[in-house]
Amino acid sequence: MNREPVSRELFDEVMVPNYAPGNIIPVRGEGSRVWDQDGREFVDLQGGIAVTSLGHCHPGLVGVLQEQAEKIWHLSNVMTNEPALRLAKTLCDQTFADRVFFANSGAEANEAAFKLARRYAWEHYGPDKHEIISFTNSFHGRTLFTVSVGGQAKYLEGFEPAPGGIHHAEFNNLDSVKALISKEKTCAIVVEPIQGEGGVMPADPDFLKGLRQLCDDHNALLVFDEVQSGVGRTGHLYAYEMYNVVPDILTSAKGLGGGFPVAAMLATANAAKSLGVGTHGSTYGGNALACAVAQKVIDTVSQPEILKGVKARSDKLRKGMMDIGERYGIFSEVRGAGLLLGCVLTEKWQGKAKDFLNAGLDEGVMVLMAGANVIRLAPSLIIPETDIDDALERFEAAVKKLTA
Repeated sequence: MNREPVSRELFDEVMVPNYAPGNIIPVRGEGSRVWDQDGREFVDLQGGIAVTSLGHCHPGLVGVLQEQAEKIWHLSNVMTNEPALRLAKTLCDQTFADRVFFANSGAEANEAAFKLARRYAWEHYGPDKHEIISFTNSFHGRTLFTVSVGGQAKYLEGFEPAPGGIHHAEFNNLDSVKALISKEKTCAIVVEPIQGEGGVMPADPDFLKGLRQLCDDHNALLVFDEVQSGVGRTGHLYAYEMYNVVPDILTSAKGLGGGFPVAAMLATANAAKSLGVGTHGSTYGGNALACAVAQKVIDTVSQPEILKGVKARSDKLRKGMMDIGERYGIFSEVRGAGLLLGCVLTEKWQGKAKDFLNAGLDEGVMVLMAGANVIRLAPSLIIPETDIDDALERFEAAVKKLTA
């Protein structure tokens, strides 16, 4: 079948203008390498924004997808299916959780989590206990509810009025939470263990421990948004293990499907009871294709040698970026955990993250931003060390040109 040639210009003709994609159009990927329409090769340190956790076209994922595609794709939740049940059992076995709800995106998983938190408080304590405490610079998705819980006003501008009963404390400042929390009104505290969009900012261990205690003292649920930090990204299956703080509800997406859209809300049995029959749902949530792929991702990523490998790759990538930062005076620090790293631009280069991203593309390496002042790296968890070397070499060439 002949198809019209596709160019970047076509985007501006046919797509809603809410994105500003780069000029290249990748057409093929393998492992941590990507090729565009002209055959130019790139080393991928973006990972689809922490999504392609096992790289592009991972043979195991391709095999499982093909196998399931020949059995059954979709049933809706009028019936259950084997892949969904197997995946839910695996997630419960490997985490604190007793119950799972499947969705299609991080925003939907968070929407479910926030609704569950309110419903739980409504059932146990009455309608006044509905307030949610979140944090400035947090990001929880783009639905109206999740963008309101998120702590970045720019994403809410023009979409008000926002849902009420949401307060924002200061991340890593326990006193600011104490000033807002109340036993009568607060139903949940929602936090990213590592703020992703907010600049790859890790939580202090004592801060998360303090949030757990505050929730216990005020009959509130603790919700961890691990959409970006989960599924092996930090070298632990989920980041809560790294902090030794157990939430009541956890949300997972991005890396969970390795590129296939799937998300999950994990919860304790006590909390989950409040979403009884008919209280919440999703047509595609728990789709057999998605769950079959996610099962393979979890089975692969949860292997001890894979998680150990994340830490080794993290050390190599972090050291390489710090060395480049020192040589050219561009980074004040490299923060984060595992393969979710944020390279913070020095005062001289503040606001220029996009310039570094574009310069990297010119040299054949794909990096991300987390705000205008942070270069974010979220590559495949199994990126070969030779690809890391190559990426660092290419990024340094980009930096050299940009800083000349």
